[in-house]
Amino acid sequence: MQLNNVYVRATGTTCGIDEFNGPLGQYFDRHYPDFHFGHKSYELAEMAMLQDAISHALKKGKLKKDDINVFLGGDLNNQVTASNYTAKDFQRPFMAMYGACATMGLVINTASMLIENHCIHNANCFVCSHNATAERQFRYPIEYGVQRKETMTTTATGAVSVILDNNPSAVRIEALTIGRVIDMNQSDPNDMGRAMAPAAFDTLVNHLKDLNRQGTDYDLILTGDLSTYGKSIMKELMNENSVTYNEYDDCGCLLYDSDQDVNQGGSGPSCSALVAFGYIYQKMLKHKYKRVLVITTGALLSPVMTNQKQSIPCIAHAFSLEVVE
Repeated sequence: MQLNNVYVRATGTTCGIDEFNGPLGQYFDRHYPDFHFGHKSYELAEMAMLQDAISHALKKGKLKKDDINVFLGGDLNNQVTASNYTAKDFQRPFMAMYGACATMGLVINTASMLIENHCIHNANCFVCSHNATAERQFRYPIEYGVQRKETMTTTATGAVSVILDNNPSAVRIEALTIGRVIDMNQSDPNDMGRAMAPAAFDTLVNHLKDLNRQGTDYDLILTGDLSTYGKSIMKELMNENSVTYNEYDDCGCLLYDSDQDVNQGGSGPSCSALVAFGYIYQKMLKHKYKRVLVITTGALLSPVMTNQKQSIPCIAHAFSLEVVE
């Protein structure tokens, strides 16, 4: 779907200490020294991090909460807890959304369609994730010190808020594609990067087909959090199917340095959001890139289904960022 009326007004980005110490740390608005940020629980810390990201975006956009038509957001906690508990202070229309690590693509695409079709004038799109809350949710509390498998990724600690509206600005949401659920019968919850790669490729192919484009129409194709193993599969799929491209990379590989203890790389809703709207967005403002396709990826598993040895269905949502000439 092509868009003509959706622009990025402002962004707000916050992150943990590992993300700040990575190669992109300078591109984020605020970082915190530990997992607690001075709060009693990891969950409260995640909410505070999200509140800070939203405040940064509103301040840079010269807006107040009451100016926002609708907030859309999600996280990895049961019942999207961090988002719902944060939204209770907005007193504004709110849509809680869950797309696992692809949540940023889900909220951006939903808000973009609402704005493009003149249902609303603006929206605040946000996501957050916290390494400690996600590990407790999907695997084991980090206090257990469970040995991590080589194939695992590391859930990024961070929050991102993006304000979209219909007033022309330097960068716009130029097109979007809603993904399909793809299940390749992979059932290892410790190897989600490789499980998600087919979904990312499926969305890429459908995006190019729907818009009658080639991969080379983009300066950069950026997947969400496939990380090292998943990225290699994505490249193989593109090469085997003759999908040409100028540059391809993965947010999970960009967020951390190779010498950081993150196994295969980064994951989580904030992983692709931090890279896309922290690093890439600022590069686009300086015209390093003119058009970037962001394909956020998500593994739609749950601990219950994993314990029942079920496979992991995956999804990927894509949106195109374009510099306005």
